[in-house]
Amino acid sequence: MNVRFAKAHGLGNDFILVDAGFAPAEPQPWARRLCDRHVGIGADGLLLVESRGADRIGMRLFNADGSEAEISGNGVRCVAAWGVHRGVVGLRHLVETVAGPRPVEVTPMAETRYRVGIDLGTPLQDGPLAEALEAAGQQLRVTTTSLGNPHCAVFMKEPPADEVLQILGPAIEHHPRFPRRTNVEFVCVMSRTELRVRLWERGVGYTRSSGTGAASAAAAAVLHGFVNRRVSVACDGGVLDVDWPLGATLRQVGEAELLFEGEWLA
Repeated sequence: MNVRFAKAHGLGNDFILVDAGFAPAEPQPWARRLCDRHVGIGADGLLLVESRGADRIGMRLFNADGSEAEISGNGVRCVAAWGVHRGVVGLRHLVETVAGPRPVEVTPMAETRYRVGIDLGTPLQDGPLAEALEAAGQQLRVTTTSLGNPHCAVFMKEPPADEVLQILGPAIEHHPRFPRRTNVEFVCVMSRTELRVRLWERGVGYTRSSGTGAASAAAAAVLHGFVNRRVSVACDGGVLDVDWPLGATLRQVGEAELLFEGEWLA
């Protein structure tokens, strides 16, 4: 049976969107094949999308390695943009994830480009504020948080080079401290209102952008007192704006773009 799909990205963090009804009972091997950039469509993740009425849409995310993730900020943005583009939901609706429902507000920018605001909930600190961790022979200080999925922020004076990212990223992701593995953010404080972040995503590896990664980096910087509660986070793929008012939930705004649709024949 041939399967229709759509391809979308949030600041270079790319996804394949497929109607959940067409997914096999065990989607993990299928996700690995579809996300393969040589023998598949190519993406950081597969999003299984399910329409649940005029005001909500469901999603499940499978990473490029086939593992299931609880949530993705950029994935939520792509699903929200796809739902509005297709007329399935209105500009304001809920995207229901494994980590829980996330309210979104979509603003059309061009024919296939959208700006999407997400309420990502309240970041939770998941350990000491400055926790000692040894990885790849280096002594690090990390800050662990959760937005429904696990994150580990490493503050650095300058963005790590690719070779450093490729060494420290997997060493931290698979560290025994994180039995479910973790997403990793390498964070540089540029000013009170700007962060520069490079990202290593659980189940994916290097990625140009991460919604929850950027939000978690901002939350960690706020907890340390390094930045104000409204901050721009510059990823390799672009900028995400984060606002975490005192006593409130964290809101993030960024772009999503629908690229093309096709039919999977294999």
